[in-house]
Amino acid sequence: MNDGLIDGFRYNTWATRELLSLCRGLSPAQLDATAVGAYGSIIETLRHIIACEASTCARLTGAQPSWDHSAEDGDLDELSRRVAELEERWERFLATPFDAERTFLIPWHDGIARDVPAGIFLIGELHHAIEHRAQICTILTAIGVDPPDYGADMSPLDYAEVTDRAPRRQA
Repeated sequence: MNDGLIDGFRYNTWATRELLSLCRGLSPAQLDATAVGAYGSIIETLRHIIACEASTCARLTGAQPSWDHSAEDGDLDELSRRVAELEERWERFLATPFDAERTFLIPWHDGIARDVPAGIFLIGELHHAIEHRAQICTILTAIGVDPPDYGADMSPLDYAEVTDRAPRRQA
């Protein structure tokens, strides 16, 4: 069915939660920090990641979240609640077959609308979140906070180890 996608979206939720957890130890000034090339401040980027994910989920499921996903707001507690809701929504969506070739008419930057398949939105969501989480890690480094290392602390393989999705082989 959609098993491979379930892993991707579970990883996505886990990685966002990891950053939210780390950010709980930051001061308001640190949450407002940014860096050249980043979307915005740490808190703005977290809000953006979650709002965009909610928008994608709403597009694909046809159901709106319990909050206004067009408003990029909320403190860390609210963002955590939103992530939990998104996790449940993705689990429900990915537990049933869907048409990855179903298209959505999207206005393009050149002024001509295009038919974009649902599968592109799914991979786009994962790509978008990974890019912005990496930007947050860059900001953390710039302000002297050790970020999770994407190659050692927040990779899909780290997720697989932490969640026992990749159990140790018995000798």
